[in-house]
Amino acid sequence: MAFNSTEDARYPKPERKLRLGFVGGGRGGLVGEWHATGARLSGRWDIVAGALSTNPDNAKASAKDWLIPEDRAYTSLHEMAEQEARRTDGIEAVVVCTPNFNHHEAASTFLKHDIDVILDKPMTTTMADALDLLRLSRENKLFLGLTYPYTFHAMVRQARQMILGGAIGDVRQVLVEYPQEWGTAPDDPSFKGAIWRRDPARVGRTSATGDIGTHAFHLMNYVTGQPITRVRAEFHTCGAPKQMEDTAFMNVRLANGAPGSIWITQAAPGNYCRLTIRVFGLKGGIEWNQEHPEQLRVNYLDQPEQTIVRGHGAGVLPSVQRLIHLPRGHGETMTDAWGNMYTEFALAIAARRSGVPLPKGYIEISTAEDGVRGVKFIDACADSSEAGGTWQECWIDP
Repeated sequence: MAFNSTEDARYPKPERKLRLGFVGGGRGGLVGEWHATGARLSGRWDIVAGALSTNPDNAKASAKDWLIPEDRAYTSLHEMAEQEARRTDGIEAVVVCTPNFNHHEAASTFLKHDIDVILDKPMTTTMADALDLLRLSRENKLFLGLTYPYTFHAMVRQARQMILGGAIGDVRQVLVEYPQEWGTAPDDPSFKGAIWRRDPARVGRTSATGDIGTHAFHLMNYVTGQPITRVRAEFHTCGAPKQMEDTAFMNVRLANGAPGSIWITQAAPGNYCRLTIRVFGLKGGIEWNQEHPEQLRVNYLDQPEQTIVRGHGAGVLPSVQRLIHLPRGHGETMTDAWGNMYTEFALAIAARRSGVPLPKGYIEISTAEDGVRGVKFIDACADSSEAGGTWQECWIDP
């Protein structure tokens, strides 16, 4: 791969496609399809193997849907890791998109077989398991990345670059909201995703906080460039009665002392996936809303309101333009963000395997360290809520 500068308007063309496997994601699940679509859109991966379900019939049918050869359609992730590690054409990375409680077992198995891992968030359900995965990736010198796709929208990266460049001055306050509505009514017993998300024996100490609160936490850290160091949280059930929280209110403090708030809920009728961030400094403010992802609202003090629209030029920074695929007026949405994410994962893994480093700052993927921080945040929120809303330290540099 050849690079001219960190502001190249296009990603370098791949020399070949990398071989990718999947654990989880078979028929009946949405998340696996999102991952697979992102990998395919990037044009940098061939999906060649999978343990798509522990149900043999589902695994076989799902592999056929995905055009995975019959001899590489597995029902055991352990068998898959062993067999693929032996093959000269074995997978070079695996996507783990199982429920959270399977993340440690699946990711650790492939790391022990010298296979890079792309892992759905949150990293694990316990800090001990998260730190173990970090240890394995470091000891084996392997790539372990976390999937936070919202930060691969072009306008989210634009917001980050503008803030880091001083466009609004020092960050003085920040607010993130992530309301959904699907948890308002009683859970549908046929919806398997709802069942395990509400089961503390499987999902860990939190439900909505681990599910969507980790996205809010990561987005705030990423866009502001400021770690969230402390949190004060309260968990609530605002929809139909359930075992675990569907709503959380959080006060936070950034590393520079600025205050912030995070509100997440799965019980807000009329809200689908309205992840929103607003950041304010002494010179202005920036706002982005996931339901209108191509627009970035920018306001400077005592100046007319501005809206930067996704596309080439017209205020879009050169380093952001490689995430853009179509001219303005031709919509790009969440699938394009997933494609951008899988492009940068491919670049990171190809660089690790070739020994040729990428230019500093060229990609902005989420690492194993980010995964550990997400689990630390979940635990800190649970600690705070259980103690009646006390302040808790929530940042870790593992």
